[in-house]
Amino acid sequence: MAIDFTLTAEQRELQLSARAFAEKTFGDIAETIRHLPTARERFAATRPAYEEVVTQGWLRKIIPAPAGGEGNGLVDMALIAEEFYAVDANVSLTTFASLLGLLPVLNGGSPEQIQQTLAPFLSGTGAPLAAFCHSEPGGIANFADPAPAEGTRTTAVLDGDEWVINGSKQWISNATGWDGGGVDFLTVVCRTDVDGNGPTERATSVLLVPKPGHGLVTDEDFDTLGHRGHLTPRFHFDNVRVPRENILGEVGSGNELVEASFAGTAALVGVFGVGLMRAAFDFALHFAKTERRAGLVPIIEHQAVGYALADAKIAIEAARYLSWKACHALDLQLPSALELAVQAKIYGSETAVKVITDLMRIVGIDSYNHDLPLARLLQDAVVLPIFDGGNMGVRRRQLHTLLSAPDYDPLAASAAE
Repeated sequence: MAIDFTLTAEQRELQLSARAFAEKTFGDIAETIRHLPTARERFAATRPAYEEVVTQGWLRKIIPAPAGGEGNGLVDMALIAEEFYAVDANVSLTTFASLLGLLPVLNGGSPEQIQQTLAPFLSGTGAPLAAFCHSEPGGIANFADPAPAEGTRTTAVLDGDEWVINGSKQWISNATGWDGGGVDFLTVVCRTDVDGNGPTERATSVLLVPKPGHGLVTDEDFDTLGHRGHLTPRFHFDNVRVPRENILGEVGSGNELVEASFAGTAALVGVFGVGLMRAAFDFALHFAKTERRAGLVPIIEHQAVGYALADAKIAIEAARYLSWKACHALDLQLPSALELAVQAKIYGSETAVKVITDLMRIVGIDSYNHDLPLARLLQDAVVLPIFDGGNMGVRRRQLHTLLSAPDYDPLAASAAE
């Protein structure tokens, strides 16, 4: 098959539509939230834009068609993600984090669970949110490790026909919702083998938790460096009860659901980095063509500036196409999909931090001021290497494991043989 990165007519229309929507709907968010003092106030201020995402059908467009949405795969989702992130990271992450919250349902839920859970997200009204509750205080890179390691520490214990959930979670996008009482649905990674009597690889499960009437307690709304209008709180479950049938998949299938959920998101994080780099490049290029900085000619006429812009553009294109290839492999469920997705996540996220920093050097000290967008874009980029599975603690370990396998084929991901 020929290598072809040409978008179909439908994909090009999707790309341009996403660009126009993002520019119209997200363009004022950075200034709107800039001076609001708390994380919750900033998050609340983004709600009207998120409601437009829902009303205009963009949430439906990233929910897979087999589940009732209009999504045609990760490549199309990547096109939307880049256009959204290039304008505003906050509502973009809120949107894609809701999809992440739904992935354990899509991957492990029964038809009844899928229908019940997705209904508000397909309705085209309101501001429904979902959250995948995985990370915990003290770190979760070793969530599946058995005793004497701690692994997942949130527990779910059967009491009659109900699971009783206790434990703390943090860095969970959207989790406490618009009003602090929780989102429409939480998917919660829990230790269900609390006594450690069963197989260690079957110790965790994922539970579907509708917005609880009580027992979800906010401990702190983190005031983060970037993504200033997105909420990632610390909270805890205090005897939250859900029906026994709210288990997703089988009891003990938590490890598989976590791994499946974070495989696809890895490639999308690479795309997030592309969106941020693209926005920074567009600004720096315009700046270089229009600013003389008290000299005789625009600074793009200087070789150092031109070369720096060229290096940035090369990196953006490389990150984009690696991410597209990873998304394509995931759509086709190729054996190389996980390797490519992890590579896209690591390269796209780390390259974004470097490229934006280099572009700030072109603009100079003015880029350090929030009157220009580069400081905000860098703040949004620095989290990409350390969330959605940190590149050091999780993602490089995944690659290490793949490389260490006795049957690993170095050319498989490139389809060279």
